[in-house]
Amino acid sequence: MQRLYRKRIVLGVGGGIAAYKSAELVRRLRDQGAEVRVVMTSGGREFITPLTLQALSGHPVHLDLLDPAAEAAMGHIELARWADLVLIAPTTADLMARLAQGVANDLLTTLVLATNAPIALAPAMNQAMWADPATQANRVLLQQRGIRLFGPASGSQACGDVGMGRMLEADDLAQAAADCFERSLLTGLHLLITAGPTQENIDPVRYITNHSSGKMGFALAEAAAEAGARVTLVAGPVFLPTPDRVQRVDVVSARDMLTACEAAMPCDLFIAAAAVADYRPEVIAPHKLKKDPSKGDGLLLQMVRNPDILATLAGREDRPFSVGFAAETENLLEYATRKLRDKNLDLIVANDVANPSIGFNSEENAVTVIDRQQHETRFSQASKGHIARQLIAFIADRFHQA
Repeated sequence: MQRLYRKRIVLGVGGGIAAYKSAELVRRLRDQGAEVRVVMTSGGREFITPLTLQALSGHPVHLDLLDPAAEAAMGHIELARWADLVLIAPTTADLMARLAQGVANDLLTTLVLATNAPIALAPAMNQAMWADPATQANRVLLQQRGIRLFGPASGSQACGDVGMGRMLEADDLAQAAADCFERSLLTGLHLLITAGPTQENIDPVRYITNHSSGKMGFALAEAAAEAGARVTLVAGPVFLPTPDRVQRVDVVSARDMLTACEAAMPCDLFIAAAAVADYRPEVIAPHKLKKDPSKGDGLLLQMVRNPDILATLAGREDRPFSVGFAAETENLLEYATRKLRDKNLDLIVANDVANPSIGFNSEENAVTVIDRQQHETRFSQASKGHIARQLIAFIADRFHQA
């Protein structure tokens, strides 16, 4: 279940006897590399202590909607943006009813309304409550809205009844959570992605670079692999783990990156998420440059243009479906549209790096995708992992339409 590696899962714990299984579920999710934050309802606290789930998750448990400490650290909006998946286990009949009606009277129900992440419920209740027409109507309504239901299973229940309503076991729920990230949108296709900055040497000690962390490009590579693609990730100098099932090629300069990209061709899709230096020093000094008192306090570097990787690959005879990124600090959509046209791209992803909450090194992003007809599609602020999966689904859809 490597699909859960580095995924952010909010686990909601409702007020049912099956809450004792939530402790084991936290362990199973973390065993697969997921990061888990727990949100408990007031009923859930009657069956299992927050301290237990805090010890197992490694994070404070979120309890109250208006808890000042929680709001200062990670309030419901931040927690909603953080999540890659919201899984509620157990989900009681009452909780299903409140979710179906859009009630937001505690932290967990408010978070569900606020998140853009997928939502999954693990029902747990008496067999008669599960079979009741009101519960079944709520089930249908929730599923129509795209909410997944994991279970319930049939078997003996705490009240002594036998029938449908048992919450699935922790192993089954962990597998179902992993399946939320299994997609086949790009099965059989080769995706080439660039990520991170480039470094252009001045001398053996110094270089020119930028603030790109590579997080967005790596998230895209991970999402593309989940979608079934064969992924080649050409990465500038960054300190990020290689996503599972991704072939990584490390480079330093813009020219190195172009060489690696050309070596990876042909490909079906090319996503240029790297922040490539436009210029490099014309001459790299063979030794460390020293201060020269005779030349005053300044240092003059003669710069030359680097090759344009995106335009080069988008201009080939065997050109792939080409997607660029425009990281701008002003006139975002105007500059992005110009880049789309000048570089012969199919799509361009524009993001405002002047905004520190979605700029370089941030954990979140918000982007606008522009196509050849200058139609704009906006993706609201969320974790970079969540934005990446949205982008990969969008790009796959446009690729198959082309």
